[in-house]
Amino acid sequence: MNKRSVHIHVEYLPRVEGHGNIVVDVKEGKLDTCRLDVVESPRFFEGMLRGRSVFEAQHITSRICGICACGHSLASIQAAEQALGVTPSAQTLQLRKLLLHLEILDSHILHIYFLVAPDLLGVESFLPLIDTHNKIVRRALRLKKTCNDVCDILAGRHVHPIAATVGGFTKLPGERDMDTMLHMLSGMRSDMDATVEFFTTLNFPEFERDTEYVGLVNEDGEYPLLMGDLGSTDGVRMTRTDYRKVTNEFTMPHSSAKHTRLSRESYAVGALARFNLNSDKLHLKAKEVARVLGMKPKCINPYLNTSAQLIESVHCLEDAISLIEGLRDTGIKHEEKILVALNEQSGISVRGGSGVGAIEVPRGLLFHNYEIDEKGIIVNANCIIPTNQNLGNIEHDMEKLVPEILDRKDEEITHMLEMLVRAYDPCISCSTHFLNVAFVNR
Repeated sequence: MNKRSVHIHVEYLPRVEGHGNIVVDVKEGKLDTCRLDVVESPRFFEGMLRGRSVFEAQHITSRICGICACGHSLASIQAAEQALGVTPSAQTLQLRKLLLHLEILDSHILHIYFLVAPDLLGVESFLPLIDTHNKIVRRALRLKKTCNDVCDILAGRHVHPIAATVGGFTKLPGERDMDTMLHMLSGMRSDMDATVEFFTTLNFPEFERDTEYVGLVNEDGEYPLLMGDLGSTDGVRMTRTDYRKVTNEFTMPHSSAKHTRLSRESYAVGALARFNLNSDKLHLKAKEVARVLGMKPKCINPYLNTSAQLIESVHCLEDAISLIEGLRDTGIKHEEKILVALNEQSGISVRGGSGVGAIEVPRGLLFHNYEIDEKGIIVNANCIIPTNQNLGNIEHDMEKLVPEILDRKDEEITHMLEMLVRAYDPCISCSTHFLNVAFVNR
């Protein structure tokens, strides 16, 4: 047994969204401390929602994250529609699936190229790659720009979309828009193929820890991202209204974000969880990418979450193209356009109730839960973010990893831990929802 003593304190982990610290203490070979400290201030979005109309919620919650703005909007709308008793049309659901595909594709490309590739290529950031891997940099920028541009056409803009609303869309794409989106997405295929080829040349760390993976599941053949029940690789199956029984949130003294657990001490959400639960429902081309990358469920190497993201990227691209082709062939029903959700044309009436939105966003399963009164005013809100569901699992991964790499130099141990956290693609800012207030002299 290695009797080394190691102290690692990474303050403000680089190349992640938000602020988190890694703290590890090993005393004479014994692991004493192993934490991922989330040190950001709480965001109070649930508090901002109380007293506001449920029809405003998607515009407020999209500000939770500039990367997952579309996902937050869709989860918010889904919760509002369940509370109001609104059933969206088939066309609306197809367009929402398309919007979610675009966001997942855009976010995965950001993580794969800008946040993870520097680790695998041995540099500290994306900037040195401009000189050493210029073609790869240009490819990454092309892919990301195309996703943003297509999202602009569909939803008005990618960051904080404005067209998606309760009951449908305030803006619907015309025939020329459909052709433009189809042309742009089809043009991404060659760059996506090159991305897969590039990834076959990279080596990920070899590390495994078995855990429970949680995500949406369904009984049909569709890879569930927008709709489904809640399931886990440990056999749990629940409806989305039972989300609290899945998440079981609890607080930790070192984190301003809550932790979660289900059947075990922790669980994981995200691309790897979705792959482990639903890989048989991926697009055929995505299944081929999984074969090329050597990915099979149940994969328990957290570093390979990035490979799962690449597989999902191919799936989202191909399914987005198929969705546009189908909508173009049937024709967009522009009479479904919603000018204002609360008017006679929308057919939406206000009532009191409770609703839950459960959406697979890039980093995993996202929950929005609203209680509204008879005037449609939110009286209670709860948002559970993918990253705070992953925080406990990250720490347990670290606890297993550190003893296995104690024979390495401190710098390499630090780098391995940083890579591990980055592999989860955390959005730490989104996850901060807990504040411990100590009242003095009360």
